[in-house]
Amino acid sequence: MAEIKKPPDDFVHIGNILGDTLNRFRADSDLELTSVFTIWKNVVGEAIANNSKPGGFKGKILLVYVSSPVWIQELQYYKKDMITKINDALGKELVCDIKFKIGAV
Repeated sequence: MAEIKKPPDDFVHIGNILGDTLNRFRADSDLELTSVFTIWKNVVGEAIANNSKPGGFKGKILLVYVSSPVWIQELQYYKKDMITKINDALGKELVCDIKFKIGAV
């Protein structure tokens, strides 16, 4: 019979283990891109961060989930500025484009 495991006393936020896990499976530049999850709020500001979140990458394209079509339209105006700020915060030109999509924020 299988042993029943006791649930952990302390939960760990996925952001705390994401880097280690991806380090085993992704290239160094991809690992650097995961820093976007950490710096997002500081780079885009609180209002945008409350209505959007980075979702993933396809090469150097950042997928960002947004709460509504209105926010997609608004963020299109700020896209170039957001790319510049993200790359400046990362210290390298790692993001070349951002694609916005309706999703859970």
